[in-house]
Amino acid sequence: MRSTFGISDCSLLCINSSVDAPINHQMNPWASHMSDASLSQGLGRFLNIDDINEIKNLMHNLSSKHIIPSMEQKIRELNQQVSATRKGFKNQIKNLWWRKGKEDGADSPNGPMYNYSSIESQIRVLGDYAFMLRDYELALSNYRLISTDYKIDKAWRRYAGVQEMMGLTYFMLDQSRKEAEYCMENAFSTYAKLGSLGPLNATRCGLWWIEMLKARDQYKEAATVYFRICGEYKMCDQIKHAIRTYRNALSVFKGSTWSYIIDHVHFHIGQWYASLGMYDVAVKHMMEILACSHQSKATQELFLGDFLQTVEVSVSGSLLSRADSRNYVSSYVVYGESLWGACFMFLYHGFLISMSVNTREALWNSLEEEMLPSFSAAKSNWLELQSKLISKKNSQSNVCVAGEAVKVNIEFKNPLQISIPVSGVALICKHSGSTDEARPAENQSNMETDNEIDHFRSMSSENTSFSVSEVDFSLGAGETTMVQLSVTPSVEGTLSILGVRWKLSGAIIGFHDFESSHPKKNIVKGRRKTNYSPNDMFKFMVIKSIPKLQGSVSHLPGKAYAGDLRQLVLELSNPSDFPVKNLKMKISHPRFLTIGNPEHINSEFPACLTKKIDSVNNDAQANPGIMSDTVFMFPEDTSIQGENPFLWPLWFRAAFPGDISLCMSIYYEIGDLSSVIRYRTLRLHYNVQVLPSLDVSFQISPSRMRMQEFLVRLDVVNKTSSESFQVCQLSSVGKHWEVSLLQPPDTTFPSQSLMAGQAISCFFTLQNSRLLTSEANESAMHVRSDLSLVPQSSDNLVFNINSAPLINFHHFERLQQEFPNEDQGDLNTVDFVLISRSLKSDNNRGLSDPPCVMTHHACHFSTTSTGPISWLVDGPQTLQHDFSASFCEINLKMHLYNSSGATAIVCIDTLDSAGSGGVVQSATLDIQAGWHDVTPVSELKVTSNAVETKPKKALSPDSVSPYIWSGSSSTSLCLEPMSSVETPLQICVFSPGTYDLSSYFLSWKLSSKGHGDGDETIQQSGKCQGYKYYITVLQSS
Repeated sequence: MRSTFGISDCSLLCINSSVDAPINHQMNPWASHMSDASLSQGLGRFLNIDDINEIKNLMHNLSSKHIIPSMEQKIRELNQQVSATRKGFKNQIKNLWWRKGKEDGADSPNGPMYNYSSIESQIRVLGDYAFMLRDYELALSNYRLISTDYKIDKAWRRYAGVQEMMGLTYFMLDQSRKEAEYCMENAFSTYAKLGSLGPLNATRCGLWWIEMLKARDQYKEAATVYFRICGEYKMCDQIKHAIRTYRNALSVFKGSTWSYIIDHVHFHIGQWYASLGMYDVAVKHMMEILACSHQSKATQELFLGDFLQTVEVSVSGSLLSRADSRNYVSSYVVYGESLWGACFMFLYHGFLISMSVNTREALWNSLEEEMLPSFSAAKSNWLELQSKLISKKNSQSNVCVAGEAVKVNIEFKNPLQISIPVSGVALICKHSGSTDEARPAENQSNMETDNEIDHFRSMSSENTSFSVSEVDFSLGAGETTMVQLSVTPSVEGTLSILGVRWKLSGAIIGFHDFESSHPKKNIVKGRRKTNYSPNDMFKFMVIKSIPKLQGSVSHLPGKAYAGDLRQLVLELSNPSDFPVKNLKMKISHPRFLTIGNPEHINSEFPACLTKKIDSVNNDAQANPGIMSDTVFMFPEDTSIQGENPFLWPLWFRAAFPGDISLCMSIYYEIGDLSSVIRYRTLRLHYNVQVLPSLDVSFQISPSRMRMQEFLVRLDVVNKTSSESFQVCQLSSVGKHWEVSLLQPPDTTFPSQSLMAGQAISCFFTLQNSRLLTSEANESAMHVRSDLSLVPQSSDNLVFNINSAPLINFHHFERLQQEFPNEDQGDLNTVDFVLISRSLKSDNNRGLSDPPCVMTHHACHFSTTSTGPISWLVDGPQTLQHDFSASFCEINLKMHLYNSSGATAIVCIDTLDSAGSGGVVQSATLDIQAGWHDVTPVSELKVTSNAVETKPKKALSPDSVSPYIWSGSSSTSLCLEPMSSVETPLQICVFSPGTYDLSSYFLSWKLSSKGHGDGDETIQQSGKCQGYKYYITVLQSS
């Protein structure tokens, strides 16, 4: 061989030196270079270390001394040949001329045939050799040269191959990413247009392209190329390869917010798995896209339709084995959680058990807090469990009664834009007898995987231990609905609520496990707190039947006008043979509901509210227990049993407009001492819609004619759009204020009705009766505190507002309208009650009966807004005098009243009038006391607007005084609490005219030793100018 080929071209290699026993290498020497190599093949097991080194040296010498030099020599020869025939301006023109017209020929997938000796083949070989020897510039120049020739000759397969190599060359040069991607795109697109060999070449090109993008961290673009490769696999009927590429793309998009592309990947993977018959995996991927609220309505219908079709085909074809069915049904839990976010709230006889804080449950707890007995160490439950009758195992369980339903409120939400029909929604429950032994916790589960299918079969069969309700409904686009489900145990034992099941589109059964959706919470270190697992919350101990109180409120309207007063009846019944006793009751809104007296149960309404002739001075005052916010105790001898109902009167008043939720909780104890439950509660809940009716406002001004007499303006506005009302009566609460009209009722209310949108005002006087009589005969004097606003007739009734229930409702209105820091014992405040009724009309929409009596309350109306001291100047208004004989002396009196609870020191300082300014013409009378516009508001409000006199302008000092105060210029008085006094005044007038006698100042100061020194709301001292008082003096004839 050496003599033939030469010494330098021959080498001898000796291998397999280990003859006695094979050498066990730790790894195959070729494992890092072969994809299908494995240790089981035993490659190289007879090679020792020297043999492996000899092989490496031989291959190194072969490559460096023979292969690479030979390739370099070939590159030089081919480069010379190509330069002589194709490079240069002359050769380029010649080549274009020779190929002219070929672009007009017909397309062929393979194009023209090139033999190995053709110049095109030689250029391609030159480019490939240069690429292998890493001369990328030379390789790129030759690829560009031959690419144009292949394109002109329409040799599309060869053109795509050259474009692929150009893209790899650009990538290796790392010069232009844009050019590299452009070449790979051309190659991939051209391969896709070829025949049967095109998809295979396109796949190879795409894989190279993906690796290029991944090397540059362009994962998003790489995933896009994966999708295109998948399409090529699908065209080649290589579905498994298509799934593999899409799953690789899915890993790239993991954690991305691009939801549309993720939905696209899952949808196609699910379709392809279904075509392969792998329905369980197909359904799993399709469930990932069901809650696609971001997709269009058409896309959502497509996704849901394919999912339902896949499931129906798999079930109808009987392709699911028992193991597959187990996995398939288990997937519905995931489906249910992705399609609907459920908020589970459990209601038992009105008792709510919730994982989160519920406002209504907090209201019930506040109502029942004072009624329920307190326990030092017991679970917070509405039922009192007797430890002697309940085993330790069930001491922490909820309790339900055989034959009574346990209700569960479940919220279903549809995030899609399409309607979803849901049927057969029912609770999944499990009942065990009282004698069954509990299994260990580690061997027990709410939904064992092995028994899921059997569990659904048992739900469809008849179960004698309990019964469940089923609900069918349809969820509209984006709709959220609350569904109430119930389970009624029939025998004693243990009842567990495991979850909820449903049927989608009448074919697919799904369920949701309650315990899996509520994992146990960790307890903060250092805080010892009882940890109740979700299983304990859904577990009930079923006891035997016990008495259950049933109740209702009769004649309660669903819609009423503000102020509407009605008589109701609370009806309680107990169908059990055992009695219930020790009843208590509490109401959530005492402004709307109050408890009546038993003697009113058979009385006629509204006649029972009127004043009796023989009881003018013996008004029945309100029951203090009823007026308080505490628990109302029924009589001790009250016992309810059998068929006879127990009746108790209630009173309803619509206090203010709005949607009102009325809650009543009734506590009662079981008469059977052997019962596990000692007491129970009955919860009654009603909703009432209150509409606006009359808006009432008051304004007060002190009178200048009499002490402690006030002028009051009443404004009434009908806020309804179609109803008419009649104002019947105005009353002052208490026995110290007397009201009277300034004009007859016919003049004030000529039409006797207040139409819709109409407003009316009337005036009346208010007088403090304490000044009219002494304390000795105060009780014997009748004070007219009720004023009829309609003409007297036999049908008119005078309502007694100082008796129940009117005084009870007024008590809560006073608490509601109370001002901060207000003195509750202030005797200078007055409350008003306006009574009206609705006139019968055909426009009473939604009202069962028009209101007979409507009350409107205005509270805390003060008559001392300017201070505790009030005064009045009394004297002649007009007199005659002969000024030619002498000046005129006029005697006056000033009445003062101290309305506070402290002794007051009062000082009166008089100032002489100056010049003609003291003479006032009749046209310039400016009396500040008067009426002002009152803007009606939605609620009753009272304002006080006392007289304030502005100081007069200073007159010229050189003018002559028309009159002077002839008495003392300063007078000091001491006023005892709640008392009045008179002091004389005198003026001298020198000429005829009309004079304003307000030129004096009155100042006061309350003693710190009085009862009112601690009240910050009462002014302790003050000073103001006198009221305007006009006197006219005429010259006598």
